[in-house]
Amino acid sequence: MSLIFFSIIALLTLILVFWVISRILFDGKWEYSIYFLLVFLPFYTTILSITYLATGSSFAVNIFQYLKEIVVLSAVLSFILYQKNLIDYPFRLHRIDLLFLAFLALAFVFLILPIGEASLLNKTIYFKNMLIPAIVYFFGRNTKFSDREVKRVFMAIFLIAIGAFLVNVFEKSTDTHLQSFTGYALFHQEINDIEPTGNFGLTWTFETQAVTKRMASFFSDPLELASSVLLGFSAGLIWYLTSKRENWFIYTLVMMCSMGSLFMAASRAAFLAFFIMIFFVAIIFRLYKLILSGFGLVLLFVIYTIIFASDDFYYFLVDTLTFENTSSLGHLTEWLLALDSMIANPMGIGLAMSGSVGSVEEELRVGGENQFLIFGVQLGWIGMFLYILILAMSILTALHVFKKSEELMTARIAFVAASVKFGLLLPLFTANAEVYSYVSWITWWMIGYSVYAYQRLKHIKVQIHE
Repeated sequence: MSLIFFSIIALLTLILVFWVISRILFDGKWEYSIYFLLVFLPFYTTILSITYLATGSSFAVNIFQYLKEIVVLSAVLSFILYQKNLIDYPFRLHRIDLLFLAFLALAFVFLILPIGEASLLNKTIYFKNMLIPAIVYFFGRNTKFSDREVKRVFMAIFLIAIGAFLVNVFEKSTDTHLQSFTGYALFHQEINDIEPTGNFGLTWTFETQAVTKRMASFFSDPLELASSVLLGFSAGLIWYLTSKRENWFIYTLVMMCSMGSLFMAASRAAFLAFFIMIFFVAIIFRLYKLILSGFGLVLLFVIYTIIFASDDFYYFLVDTLTFENTSSLGHLTEWLLALDSMIANPMGIGLAMSGSVGSVEEELRVGGENQFLIFGVQLGWIGMFLYILILAMSILTALHVFKKSEELMTARIAFVAASVKFGLLLPLFTANAEVYSYVSWITWWMIGYSVYAYQRLKHIKVQIHE
């Protein structure tokens, strides 16, 4: 059975890769790399798991593992080759571009200098993982899509959101994680040297403290699903708000499926992030009644918890808020370890020394459950502040484009970019959230697309003044 699933996945992936690579290399449509990333990244870990389960070959796993890098590098090559005169290409640098360049330059210095105890190979892999989102941002900065091509991006996001929920329904109805069928535990044990943990033979991430299942659908884990939900909901919401009312059903369905997956993932940080994003949207559209309704729901929730909730739920909530809950205490411990390292080494201790990616060896890891502190530990206070500035400028720029752009599709992309990046601020405090490649890379592409639109708006404004 696993061999049949692998054959189907391999065939579909081959078709996708062939279509994208042919458009990239033969037609110069390097921008189409975003279509591959949209479709491939949500299934990435599931594809690798099934590949190893069916073949038992690490080489076969490596072929699928590096497809995303091959596509991205092919797009870079196509961009260079299809420029009539690359020297004359109009690189109009925005503040975010400069911040990204400074951030990567700092990381490159840490790569080539003998700083830290991590091996050069691990540092190189870690730098590669930092570089690719920046390249995807660069793609967005230079993408010129028609409305039809932008619509394809959103249709892919809609299908991913609906598909994820349908898999969640299957998981719930069978009371079994999809990962129990895909060889998830075997893949991590044999390839990543990670032993199965928890009560369900996967990892602790797949269960709550009450030993109930947290579903991940076809994503790598419930936390990635929970963060990716923000992308689907935001995309559905902006299409609902900016489309004719007779087309309400599909966008409402996307939002409902996204919310359903959020409940299945059972992530407290994602729940709070979702409400933060809704508050952000309410501010943008001046939906003050929505804000008051939100406060009312919070008040009702507090009253329910105090008067009607079970003792287990009540103390679970109190322990979470007071950091006496095991999970919350774990976050706090990791933060303190990271801050202690940053105080002792304000200039950083080197790449691949913090975080939860495969290139970080467990015995060398310092902190790792806060994206800001992860960069702070490795790149020092300067690196952390550069990352914070990139996020802040990205949200503000995308918001400006949403408000000022007269191109509907561009405004929609800017809205999703701003709202999702804002909503992800909370998960960034509790996880190494930049490793969630689907939501991270796609929103960085959207930020780049928004910055390109911002530059066009600025250029038009200068022409008018002249």
